[in-house]
Formats: sequence, structure tokens, C-alpha cells
Amino acid sequence: MQSERTVETLPVQHSVVSPVDSLTDALATERRLLDELIQIMRRQRSAVGADDLQSVDDSVFATHRVLVTLNEARRRRRSLNTLMGQQEDLGIHALDEVLGARMTAGLKAARDELHDAARALSREVSLNRRILREALACGDAYARTLAGAQPAAGYQPAATAATATPRSGTRAQTNSLLDRRI
Repeated sequence: MQSERTVETLPVQHSVVSPVDSLTDALATERRLLDELIQIMRRQRSAVGADDLQSVDDSVFATHRVLVTLNEARRRRRSLNTLMGQQEDLGIHALDEVLGARMTAGLKAARDELHDAARALSREVSLNRRILREALACGDAYARTLAGAQPAAGYQPAATAATATPRSGTRAQTNSLLDRRI
């Protein structure tokens, strides 16, 4: 007795993605990762403002995780540049010239969005650096005050707002985490 087995074959679909489409996807992936870093920077600022050290610590690890992934995405883009016969480190603004008529509207949009995200991330990082420096300076000064220690000679500015004598007609400023420039 032989049992009959029916074998069903599934159709195989082959899809070929052009290098330009792959590059568009790679740029979009990088942009999403930069957007994620921007959100992490904002959460980090919020954590510093709330004096939430655990959230600040979590943001550092999250940043590291995203940076590792971003490095992989950039490696993918470099491979695609080579696949298209270009230099591995081809900049995104050289794509118009290099690709010519093969430059698609989708690739242009992905390139512009990546550029905008990179500029926004740069602003966020700069702002976080200023805030973190202020927080560290205020925390160091607070700890020294609690301990009754003198300020560290190597880290004290020439004249701080708290020790400087205000000129007549001007008001004294104190160190604060509030950044009024934003």
C-alpha cells in the first residue's frame, strides 16, 4: 500500500532591485536612525531637567545602540556606492552629478531628508552638550558647597556671575540650566 502524497509547489518570485532603489532605501534607513537619535537627545535633555539619572544613563546606552546600527547602515551605503562603480565614500550631494539621468525623485527626496535630519541632529547634540556641561558644572559646585570645599582651581572660570560684582545699571546673572536662547 502506497500512500499518495501531493506535493504543492509554490511559485518563486524573483525581484531585482536596482542599485538606485537600494541606495534610496539605505538613505531612508539612515534618516530614520538619525530621527531616532534626535528623539533620544530630547529624552536625554528632559531627563537632565528632571534630574533623572537613570533615564540619562538609559539614553547613553540607547545612543550607543543606535550609533552601532547607523554604522551598519553607512557600511551598506558604502557598499552600494562601490556597486554603482563609484568611490566608497561618495558624499550624498555628489549623487546628482554622478548618477545623472538615473537620479530619481525618490532618491533626491531621501537625500534631502537625510541632510535635514543630520543638521537637526547636529543642533540637538550641540544643545545637549551645553546643557550637560552646565549640569555638570552646577552639580560640581553644589557638591563642593555641601562638602564645604573650595572650588577647584582648574575648573573655575576667571569670574563667575555669582562672585563678580555687577556694574551699576546691570543685573547679576547666576548659573542656571535654563537656556533662554532656545
